[in-house]
Amino acid sequence: MPPTVLHHKLPLTTACHHYTADDFDAIPRDIQKYWHQRYSIFSLYDDGICLTDDAWFGVTPEPVANQISLDLPSPTQTIIDIFAGAGGNSISLALSQKWRRVIAVEKDEATLACAQHNAAIYGVLDDITWVHGDSFELLSLLKKTSSPKSSDDDNDLLDPVLSDIVPDDTAIFASPPWGGVAYADQHVFDLSTMEPYNLEMLHEACSPMAHALFLPRTSDIRQIARLGSQKRKIEVVQYCMYGASKAMVAYIPAASDASDDSASLEDGEINEKMTS
Repeated sequence: MPPTVLHHKLPLTTACHHYTADDFDAIPRDIQKYWHQRYSIFSLYDDGICLTDDAWFGVTPEPVANQISLDLPSPTQTIIDIFAGAGGNSISLALSQKWRRVIAVEKDEATLACAQHNAAIYGVLDDITWVHGDSFELLSLLKKTSSPKSSDDDNDLLDPVLSDIVPDDTAIFASPPWGGVAYADQHVFDLSTMEPYNLEMLHEACSPMAHALFLPRTSDIRQIARLGSQKRKIEVVQYCMYGASKAMVAYIPAASDASDDSASLEDGEINEKMTS
């Protein structure tokens, strides 16, 4: 089924949990350390925030999500969070009020139900367009339907609510799964091995739109630099909490006119900084 815009709030399922101290023994052992950081992840956790067990591993800490929303360039009308998860980044994007339209895409229905539930707690449920489906399929459809060569079949697959999205006026935020915690054991993380989506796959899916990629803090800067050129410099920011980096974000400008971008990939330049 193609990506579908939701016009209703999904019900929470048995996979959606609000763990408390009273049921601490029921929290899976590999989640317990994240639960202890719950107020850094969602400051309103005690208001009933829900996550699936898998979603705990991919939530951006709220202070980091808020800072990213401030740092993201906003020359576009629309921003799409293509890995919405339990909603942390989408909520921050909506709260920033920098974009006319915030779109959150999530493939897993239970996780999407958590994201909607959490957005309601933060008061931004109706400020986000919720899409249930595969983000790569959505991005592909958006690019196809904006092309002069688009077919009726492509147009029929794109939800009518999304038919007015213009790629040139759209930015992408991507916080993909990192393939577990093995990246932490590598001094320099090889982004070509990131699973299930490596750096090249993410960049290709998001281009030519401007996109920000939320990546492991030890990611290989050289691999990111190859995505840029002399005319498209990439900014990389390390986001820190309590003096330690949590992750890096690569801000990659739109390739509005690739034909003018004659520099080779090896000519890419990186502007790197750290913020906390």
